[in-house]
Amino acid sequence: MTKVFIDGSAGTTGLRIYERLGERKDLELIILSGDKRKDLSARAEALNSADIAFLCLPDDAAREAVTLIKNDKTVVIDTSTAHRTADGWAYGFPELTGQREIVKNSKRIANPGCHASGFISLVKPLTENGILTSDAIVSAFSLTGYSGGGKKMIADYETDELSEALLAPRSYGLSQTHKHLPEMSKICGLDKMPLFTPIVSSYYSGMEVVITLAHEQINGTLADIKNIYGDYYNGGIVKYCENADESGFLSASKMSGRDDMEISVFGNDDRIMLVSRFDNLGKGASGAAIQNMNIVLGLPEETGLNIGE
Repeated sequence: MTKVFIDGSAGTTGLRIYERLGERKDLELIILSGDKRKDLSARAEALNSADIAFLCLPDDAAREAVTLIKNDKTVVIDTSTAHRTADGWAYGFPELTGQREIVKNSKRIANPGCHASGFISLVKPLTENGILTSDAIVSAFSLTGYSGGGKKMIADYETDELSEALLAPRSYGLSQTHKHLPEMSKICGLDKMPLFTPIVSSYYSGMEVVITLAHEQINGTLADIKNIYGDYYNGGIVKYCENADESGFLSASKMSGRDDMEISVFGNDDRIMLVSRFDNLGKGASGAAIQNMNIVLGLPEETGLNIGE
């Protein structure tokens, strides 16, 4: 039976992975007692005993955890930012061309960032097909539920006395140095990091990443983009959806609780709007991590995941 260890199982992502995997009969979870979770020797033993190790830790702790592994069998799936642009690490978005096989054969897999997953799902097929060139300056914004901010932000939003400031959406990443920018530009083959504005609002989970393009920015048409997405995402966990609007609106929480992703296109040949919707805790975090594990184990990718019709 496959042995799995979640290092950092008390955090938001780790807890959700634990909940999903705890229901599976094909896996054996290695669990440390509360007093052992931060014990270096106990963690090292667990990491080296595991066939699959999920790292749900801050960046520095994730780097340290990797150094504790002294064998060549443990597959590491790191959900932190630490290794997403590092040499020798597979980027865990298997829907990209050729990436599924790379993930399958890797011992070191970097799980994508939530905002980055939405951005890359929209931009990479376009740079790959020449619709966008490497010197394109891409602007995007992302709406997310507060669960993506971790335990402190969840507590701030779920208090009985919610502050007035939290009742309305809030922009952040104001310095334009958001931690997901390096992976966005590298994976998409962009020379410059995108202009990116994340926005958190007072709902638990769900994410909507939006990119707007003028026809002068692209080599092609609205129809070309739709055809590319239709071919690129023709089934599986990431799907292209032709008629995705809800009576003229798009809810950022539509995919809440799910592990799949919906790609859609709106606008006209002059002004084009690209949208990726998913759960920031699903395909944006724990769902993607489990999908990558399933690929490594040779299982159907959707095993243990909540995938819509």
